[in-house]
Amino acid sequence: MEAASYDRIGRNYSVTRRADPRLASAISEGLGNAVTVVNVGAGAGAYEPAGREVTAVEPSEVMIAQRSAGSARVVRGRAEALPFADDSFDAAMAVLSDHHWNDRRRGLEELKRVARERVVLFNANPAEAELFWLTREYLPEFVELIPERYRHEETWEMELRDVLGTVTLLPVPIPHDCWDGFYGAFWRRPEAYLQRQVRDGISVFARLSSEAVRRGIEALRVDLDSGEWRERHADLLDLPALHLGYYVVIADLTPSADDEQHPRPL
Repeated sequence: MEAASYDRIGRNYSVTRRADPRLASAISEGLGNAVTVVNVGAGAGAYEPAGREVTAVEPSEVMIAQRSAGSARVVRGRAEALPFADDSFDAAMAVLSDHHWNDRRRGLEELKRVARERVVLFNANPAEAELFWLTREYLPEFVELIPERYRHEETWEMELRDVLGTVTLLPVPIPHDCWDGFYGAFWRRPEAYLQRQVRDGISVFARLSSEAVRRGIEALRVDLDSGEWRERHADLLDLPALHLGYYVVIADLTPSADDEQHPRPL
């Protein structure tokens, strides 16, 4: 997807975006026993795991300024050119950020280069964007922002495997009361999307045209006022969590016993 500038859209990001402990736990489990971790596209530091030696990388000064006291050491830089030597960290992580990189493949290669043991990502498969009613019914223009190749179900996973090798994709259903205000977070609380402050913390709304946003949000408002939304989505109202295409991706970079017995030729 086309990158959004967080120097422009991220000024009040920390107001509506904070770590959800359930998502944080899934990410931390993915990191395994890693002690040293680089967090790429770290933003305000919402998902930096406690009890580990974390180095944050973030290109936006606006986002860096919102990091709280006691946050991990932060280096200004981009995923595509990480300022670290090979194998500098036990693990590299990126949370809801790789869709903002100018060259996603190059960024993944850099994460793999600087990590000794594993790479952990948390993000959504773009081919599953239309699982979400907000996209499907009110903001269909969002799909047009996704490059054509990523609209095919297998592309995202194939690229991950091509760059990172063996990967495990763990689906992460989004809880109905998710603390973090990202795009899919309010799937059972649709009124939230009517709030400008909530939309300002979601990059999708900055990428769409103002007319597409106005039209979609007004249609949602009408359906909420009339009761149409609740009638159409009655099946969602008692669900504790919903799959919207979000995954923790774990790439294990450590050689297997078989690899060690049969090393690749130089």
